[in-house]
Amino acid sequence: MQLQVMNSPFNQEQTELLNRLLPTLTETQSLWLSGYLAAIQSSSLQAAPAVEERPAPAAVRAIPKEVTILFGSQTGNAQNLAKKAGKTLEERGFQVTVSAMSDFKPNNLKKVKNLLIVVSTHGEGDPPDNALTFHEFVHGKRAPKLEDFRYSVLALGDSSYEFFCQTGKDFDKRLEELGGTRITPRVDCDLDFEEPAAEWAEAVLAGLSEGESSSPSPAAAASVSASAPAESVYSRSNPFRAEVLENLNLNGRGSNKETRHLEISLEGSGLTYQPGDSLGVYPENDPELVDLLLAEMSWDPEETVRVKEETVTLKEALTAHFEITVLTKPLVEKAAKFSGNEELQQLVSDSNQLKSYMDGRDLIDLVRDFKPWNSSAQEFISILRKMPARLYSISSSFEANPDEVHLTIGAVRYDAHGRERKGVCSILCAERLQPGDTLPVFIQHNENFKLPENPDTPIIMVGPGTGIAPFRSFMQEREESGADGKSWLFFGDQHFVTDFLYQTEWQKWLKDGVLTKLDVAFSRDGDEKVYVQHRMQENSKELFQWLQEGAAVYICGDEKNMAHDVHNTLIDIIEKEGGISRDQASEYLADMQKNKRYQRDVY
Repeated sequence: MQLQVMNSPFNQEQTELLNRLLPTLTETQSLWLSGYLAAIQSSSLQAAPAVEERPAPAAVRAIPKEVTILFGSQTGNAQNLAKKAGKTLEERGFQVTVSAMSDFKPNNLKKVKNLLIVVSTHGEGDPPDNALTFHEFVHGKRAPKLEDFRYSVLALGDSSYEFFCQTGKDFDKRLEELGGTRITPRVDCDLDFEEPAAEWAEAVLAGLSEGESSSPSPAAAASVSASAPAESVYSRSNPFRAEVLENLNLNGRGSNKETRHLEISLEGSGLTYQPGDSLGVYPENDPELVDLLLAEMSWDPEETVRVKEETVTLKEALTAHFEITVLTKPLVEKAAKFSGNEELQQLVSDSNQLKSYMDGRDLIDLVRDFKPWNSSAQEFISILRKMPARLYSISSSFEANPDEVHLTIGAVRYDAHGRERKGVCSILCAERLQPGDTLPVFIQHNENFKLPENPDTPIIMVGPGTGIAPFRSFMQEREESGADGKSWLFFGDQHFVTDFLYQTEWQKWLKDGVLTKLDVAFSRDGDEKVYVQHRMQENSKELFQWLQEGAAVYICGDEKNMAHDVHNTLIDIIEKEGGISRDQASEYLADMQKNKRYQRDVY
């Protein structure tokens, strides 16, 4: 839109200047200018009339501070929190760059003045896949000395693991060693991370805004009013109560395993997902386990207790609100304050003994082993960890199954310390969940496990057992979209007859050409155990040819054994078939990972 002298209060020269300036402004600049002019107008209305020019109010920042937020995320939690923090800072007038650590050029670190790190810890204290390169750089000799550099770390983890939030702790310590100054102290989050993450973001905002007006600038106010549309009403903190449509056992009679196939309705929720995403499920504890705990503590199940702002019965609190099947170091240390038992006091003072005791035990074991307990029910439940959601890789395509989501869940049962143990969510699904029942669910988006943007790109999928789940969604999506790229599945389990999950579907995709190649490994069907990595080795020449053609590799399943073995097998194949050194083969795979051609959804 061009200003005309005849209908504006500007002279010819001013009009020409404005007509040259206005078309070049970004949306953010236009919003800032609008807020700036409004602030001047407001100020002038309250002051005595004056002809002379007035300076901009002190609260207005002409140039918002620049903030870089880097995330290291395996399942998407750290990524979502980083984006949320970035949005909050932008609304307060900051210029924010949010990036995965794998997409950030490490040499640019010395140019950053305000850095926020949001990172999870994976496995035994390891960085997530997309944080490996940056983590290595920061801890290496090439890391720069950081002057006039401020930072803060939000660490995500699980306190039931020994190396709780270790990656975040590593970054926090190293950035200080390099000369950085904390904007606000590091915050370590357990599985219930939303509240501490929000408090960290508020503290960061206060630290970055120190010395400035606490009220938003006109630009920030304008930015808030023009913010993006509100997200879906259903989320991790407000799950959708979804109806179960089907609940089937995928394993044949005589199998050592029980794998449930769930079909769940999302109708009316407005929730959508893409292949590679996960579904979060909030389970309930086994009623028998809850009754056992109530009896051990001589508690009245109908006694009312407070859970945040809600009043519920003690039985309901222990059933739906708190975790009672896992012991963590913080929990045992807090519980020790309610006990006069000397053995417990000695146990919490010895980290190695405590770790050994917690392995395979739950809250029932703790309250049985260290009586008496000197606390009320309300005091005791206040130390318990909130019931965490369980994340399951989605095994369906939304395009192929509108308003539905499918899950593939292996039932967990084992014996430890003289008692049978059961997975909280998996056994809920296997033993108590019926069609027509409902589950509280939410979508966990995972940008780190996605099909290639180009549908012609070949894909190689490695998913033994329930690791098959996301690849079923991949195939449904590619069938629906008519993707032409080649696809190759490596699947393994115990027995061909009883444990070939979704066998008829895979065979049909193979027959129809949706799946190009299928290799299976059933470890208990022969004299020697054969796993997916063995099938990969047998096909090493062709597999490497696919890599050379640009194929993307996906791994889903057990991290500790399978994913580690498959990773090393890939390096073996690249080294052998490429005729290069092992270091060069490792670098080849690292480059694939950096270019999103090697992605893992492991647990």
